Amino acid sequence: MTLHAASREALSFAETRLDGVLGDAGADPSAVGEELLSVVDLFTREIGLRRAVSDGSSDPEARKRLVATLLRDKLSGPALSVLEAVAGGRWSNPRELVDGLEHLGFTALLVGAENAGKLDSVEDELFQFARILDGRPELERALSDRTTPTEAKRGLVRQVVADKVDPITQVLVEQVVVRPRGRSVAYGVDRLVELAAGRSERVVARVTSATELTAGQRERLTAQLGRVYDRPIALHVALDRSLGSGLVIRVGDEVIDGSAAGRLDALRRQLAG
Repeated sequence: MTLHAASREALSFAETRLDGVLGDAGADPSAVGEELLSVVDLFTREIGLRRAVSDGSSDPEARKRLVATLLRDKLSGPALSVLEAVAGGRWSNPRELVDGLEHLGFTALLVGAENAGKLDSVEDELFQFARILDGRPELERALSDRTTPTEAKRGLVRQVVADKVDPITQVLVEQVVVRPRGRSVAYGVDRLVELAAGRSERVVARVTSATELTAGQRERLTAQLGRVYDRPIALHVALDRSLGSGLVIRVGDEVIDGSAAGRLDALRRQLAG
């Protein structure tokens, strides 16, 4: 998520508020996350409200009162507290406010997974779901189609996961599916993988391998990439036998292609040039 400076500051303040409310005894991070995402839906529908809440030229206290008046009876105390922090911030534009609020909702859901000791497994399940979409373009198209009813999309997700993933994983995927906002679903889910890895200050390495990697190979590759990037690595591996041999590694925008298919493509480009 790329934000302007003012929006980054507003988001940082709201994240601090989120950390505070989720640290209180009795707060349910998953419930708070779903509530915040329901407000994202509201702001997406109500253009005038979205503009009013993001209007940096207006009184911050007035913006806080506006959201409190409208949503006090619809949100829990923790969720409303975070929303008031969002409303009081100075956002660069309405789109970035909605992006920031969505980020907070997803973060709260991931905190719920973290508190339950499930963050690593949820992160891996998200990665695997994104790879399923990569391999099934017809499913990606159906889930990204704006004309497909929301409940039909939720039904498709449930058919694919079929109780094979943690409930938090399913909720996260469904939230991306029902709110693509101009992105592919696979891209949105991959962003969640990065957000989950960021909870433990790791950088995501997406590895496509022609063969299954052993536990030892994964450990060595993780250590090597950690030395290269000077950061803890969250290694996620997908199998693609069409590579012939070797690996393709993606870290951020950087691609390391050590596959046979990649070398052949490079040779073809050289010959064509």
